[in-house]
Parts: sequence; C-alpha cells; structure tokens
Amino acid sequence: MVQEFEGRTEQDAIDAAVKALGLESHEFEVEIVSTRSGGLFGRNKAVRIAVHYSEKEEAPREKRNAATPASSAGSVHGKGEPLRPETDFEHAVVDFVTTVTEKMGFPSKISITFRESNKIGIRLDSEHTNILIGRKGKNLDALQLLTNVLSGRFVDSEIKVILDTEGYRGRREEQLIQLAHKVGDQVKRNRGSKLLEPMNPFERRLIHTTLNDIEDIGTESEGEGLYKQVRIFYRGSK
Repeated sequence: MVQEFEGRTEQDAIDAAVKALGLESHEFEVEIVSTRSGGLFGRNKAVRIAVHYSEKEEAPREKRNAATPASSAGSVHGKGEPLRPETDFEHAVVDFVTTVTEKMGFPSKISITFRESNKIGIRLDSEHTNILIGRKGKNLDALQLLTNVLSGRFVDSEIKVILDTEGYRGRREEQLIQLAHKVGDQVKRNRGSKLLEPMNPFERRLIHTTLNDIEDIGTESEGEGLYKQVRIFYRGSK
C-alpha cells in the first residue's frame, strides 16, 4: 500500500506517517515525491513523501533473529573485511546471487560487506563488472530487485539487500550530487526548470535531499514505475 505525507522536513513527514499508520519507521519504504524551499526565513519549506508499506498480518511471525542475529544486526565493515553468511537468510541471498550470475555467464565471488538493522550489503567481485553494472547501473538494479523479491519470501521481508560492485554505488552517488548542484544553479539563474534522466528510487531520493535546503529551488518526481524522472525547478521568493 502507498500513502503520501508532508512535513517541513523529511523527518517531520516520516513522523507523521509513523503516527498515522501505527508503524515503526523501519517497517516502510520512504520515497520523496517533492520538495520546496523558499519564502521569508524558509517558511514555505516542505517535503512530501510516499510511504510504501504492507498491512500487518494477524498471524505471529517467526523470530526475527532467524534473519538478523542480534550480535551482528548493526555491524558495519569496511572494504577488505567481507563477512561470512551467518543465517539461512544470508546463505540464501549469497547462493541466489552466485547462481544467477553464473547462469548469466558472468560468474562472481559474492561476499557480505555490511549488516544494519534493516539492510544488508552484498559485493560482487567479477571479471565482468561493466556488464553486471550496465548502463547507468540498470543491470545491477535489476539483479538487486530480483534479490529483494527473494528476500521478501523470508520472515524478515523488510530487510533490504544492496548490491554493489567495484564501488559503483559510491561513484554514482558523487556524480548525482554534483549533477543536482549543477542543474540547481542553472535553473536558479534561468528561473526555469529541467527534467533529469529516469532514476531509481534511491537516486531520486538523493537528488531531492541534496537540493532540499537550497533557497527558491523545488524538486518533484514525475512518471510511473520504478524509474521516474526528477524535475528541478525555480520557485522564486514569496
């Protein structure tokens, strides 16, 4: 299910969702729909979010540590420190990605790079990283989507799997932050708007949050499906 909420900041909007839905923030996915900034002292600042969530089941769920052990739920390891799978969930994810890449013809060594309360990082080491990443990361995104469909079949379906290879995610993030500032400056000078290329939810969120505090600049997502576009536009002082 999807509902939209608005607040002066993203956290205010999330707090409103928590109160209205009776859920904890880790029990739903947040997508920024639009942001606006402007007016005297930023009085018109607002963030609108779309909250994606599943209705709670009546039947009790299995123990949470079946997928995320308490001893490692918040552990984060840097590069060069891969973690061993510790649960049936983690073994299934590693085996799945290993099998899929082999059947694609691009065998990869799969390792766990970090664990958080509702997130796990998976690194693919392969001789075919360019193909695994694809244009603008679309192949990697598709493989990540398939992996998360698998993870949704386990008791802790809210755990999100993040796939990365050769540090692509970090490089892409830096590129998008630079792009957001560049386009933001352009539309502010021209007092116009510009529609960016289609992006996945994480990338759109990055654009929205990067420009959220820039005076007189607003952003909004346009389109349908997984890959939507972000429009950056000039709002003007009120």
